[in-house]
Amino acid sequence: MAFPPQLLSDPFLQLPEDNAIRVVWFTEFPGSTHSVSYGENLTHTVGATTTKLSRTREDARSRVGNQTQDSQIYSQPTPRQIWRHEAKLLDLQPGKRIPYRVTSTREDGRSVSSDIFSLTAAPTPGTPTKILLTSDHQLMPMTAANLQKVVETVGRVDAVFLAGDLVNIPDRASEWFDDNRGGAFFPNLQGRGHYQLEKNNTKTLYKGGKIIQYAPLFTAAGNHEVMGRFSETKSLNEQFDNSFPREIAAEFYREQAEQLNPKGDLAFRDRWIFDNSFNTETYREIFSFPETGNGENYYAVTFGDIRLVVLYITNMWRSPRLSANTKGRYREREQDLDKPENWGHGQHLFEPIHKGSPQYRWLQTELDSDAFKQAKYKIVMFHHPPHSLGGNVVPPYTDPVRRFDTDAIGRITVRYEYPREKDYLIRDLMPLLETAGVQLVFFGHSHLWNRFKSPGGIHFLESSNVGNSYGAYWGEQRREVPDNYREDYAATGDPNGLEPIAPTIAPLLDERGQAQPYIASNDLTVFSILETDKGVVRSYYFDTREPESEVVKFDEFKLGRF
Repeated sequence: MAFPPQLLSDPFLQLPEDNAIRVVWFTEFPGSTHSVSYGENLTHTVGATTTKLSRTREDARSRVGNQTQDSQIYSQPTPRQIWRHEAKLLDLQPGKRIPYRVTSTREDGRSVSSDIFSLTAAPTPGTPTKILLTSDHQLMPMTAANLQKVVETVGRVDAVFLAGDLVNIPDRASEWFDDNRGGAFFPNLQGRGHYQLEKNNTKTLYKGGKIIQYAPLFTAAGNHEVMGRFSETKSLNEQFDNSFPREIAAEFYREQAEQLNPKGDLAFRDRWIFDNSFNTETYREIFSFPETGNGENYYAVTFGDIRLVVLYITNMWRSPRLSANTKGRYREREQDLDKPENWGHGQHLFEPIHKGSPQYRWLQTELDSDAFKQAKYKIVMFHHPPHSLGGNVVPPYTDPVRRFDTDAIGRITVRYEYPREKDYLIRDLMPLLETAGVQLVFFGHSHLWNRFKSPGGIHFLESSNVGNSYGAYWGEQRREVPDNYREDYAATGDPNGLEPIAPTIAPLLDERGQAQPYIASNDLTVFSILETDKGVVRSYYFDTREPESEVVKFDEFKLGRF
């Protein structure tokens, strides 16, 4: 305690209401008091509720403090003590922006305060707002540049809609707060990043943008918000990659129940299955969620003229490769065929969305609510693409079907099929959204920009070419898909039948001079802004190879059903 106390993050804003908003920040000490001062001359003060994050850790692959190489400080997962503070500010006036500052006092009586920022309550209907549409930050090389250019180009936004994949390994604390390479999640969104990007032998330092100190953040859970089976010894990357379907974990429990839980304690049973399947614990502990939906991973909120519906639509990402040693989308590794405890179970889903599931039934109720029906703009956000030129739209979004085969020398192999007619997004979700009059479906996951429009008038936007890209599959570019399986998997284009729309203002051109209907680049970084006064979504790119170049507005479209 000889050193002065520090805040682990700047404050950020959550859950704005008609006359209230929540302020959240983090420290590495529990403290004696934590509070927010606000209003003219900061004369009002409200105390914060403090909770401890339960699963934040560092390990051999963390880049934090003095650890710049594997295992310099952390040789195995080590708990990191982090406390979250949340204060709810009441009696705010919509449209009136006021200053605020957070203060945390350590047990020894020494205090630390943030800079002074400003906030306001949720906008009333009819108030013009600018919304940043973004996704897939993941500490990627261009993310800091992207967020810095948002602020330099459009100024202060009024909210951030982030369609998942905030970090890479959600239990690794430094990815959220202080990765020493300078690109952690909160610093980038708070203008405190320090990522040095090198292009053409020129190094440029980017700090991100001061965004979420002033604008509330709304997030969807992506596959990188989900940890796999918990372990005190395996690396965090191994745990992340080692998810199990709940029902498979329950089977394993039943087989070992007498040894694991001889007294039949139900709480122990439930916790064992939870710890041995997958979880979003750290993600849920970091952010605030409304009480609608299941309270965390899917929910709905009203923000000015927008009714935002956030769904939990994501699955376990597995490699598309078919090599013998790949625990992949389409097969298990040969060395694991007699070890089911090591199977990956393909791209299994984390939350059902098929007709009749709890999430689907909740969505039906939400789409029939007055709050949804009366909203001028009806927007649905989730992570997994229903339409895309990217690699992650294949295979279909459905439960993997396990099949046992025999290879040429008589060995049993395990593969997975994904029937197209059972794609839950196309078969069940899209008809529901079409009927309800949804105007925009926003998603990410494939790290590119492309957009589509359904015959019924829904706009589909994937604006996730933020930090890096894995390519677009259009023309002669082909996805890595099996060609000898029972199902047929699309190697190019949108597998669900929509034609991509070329940018309307400044499209990139291919070698034949034709407009490309996408941006998939590791040099150009893209962001999109929804402006509610005219119902227009504008998309911009910045060429990081030319640090002094201007941001280019390359596309815009107007929300509407026809």
